[in-house]
Amino acid sequence: MGDIQTLTLEFDVEDMEKLRTDYLDLMLLHQPFGDTYGAWRALEELYREGKLRAIGISNHYADRMVEFANFTSIKPMVNQMETHPLNQQKTLKEWADKYDIRLEAWAPFGEGRNGLFENEVLKAIGQKYGKSTAQVMLRWHIQRGVIVIPKSVHKERMIENLNVFDFRLDENDMSQISQLDTSTSAFFSHQDPAAMVEWFVKMVEKRKSQHDSSKEKKNW
Repeated sequence: MGDIQTLTLEFDVEDMEKLRTDYLDLMLLHQPFGDTYGAWRALEELYREGKLRAIGISNHYADRMVEFANFTSIKPMVNQMETHPLNQQKTLKEWADKYDIRLEAWAPFGEGRNGLFENEVLKAIGQKYGKSTAQVMLRWHIQRGVIVIPKSVHKERMIENLNVFDFRLDENDMSQISQLDTSTSAFFSHQDPAAMVEWFVKMVEKRKSQHDSSKEKKNW
């Protein structure tokens, strides 16, 4: 599986010309599977060359993150994990802070699952400040020191997502949101051998096969 990690890395670097840039701000090692250390050494090399301004990991639980921080030449600068009010990653955040690794949220709204946008606690806090539940969640992430990059294809929501710097949640607000934590994924566990690990192995094999076929066509 190390081959596919390297393949993806090379593809992204070659595509810098299409992006009209000489460097990328951040590249993440997406999964804690396969030849992660080999892939990480490739990222370190690109970082030293200045082609990457920051390197990090994704979907690495606290134990794997701490391992990476101690057994690499350049420790991860970011760990991207599912983080939202119903799965707050409190323990992971504590360990990330200890090793000066920034926690970045993927699915910062939990994709609205489990009625998160209609959550009564978040709605009440939003009404107090004249903000939406989405804005409350973004402000909560920011005040926790979590990197958050919300995704939307709607202009009005993009504007709304940026409009979160004119208010601040108080201690009671933060405490109420803290109590919403279920410490349970709204999607799947990356530690599940059947739902995630075996699925990833199959995906890697498929992509390797497609890559080999593409190379054969070019050589032909």
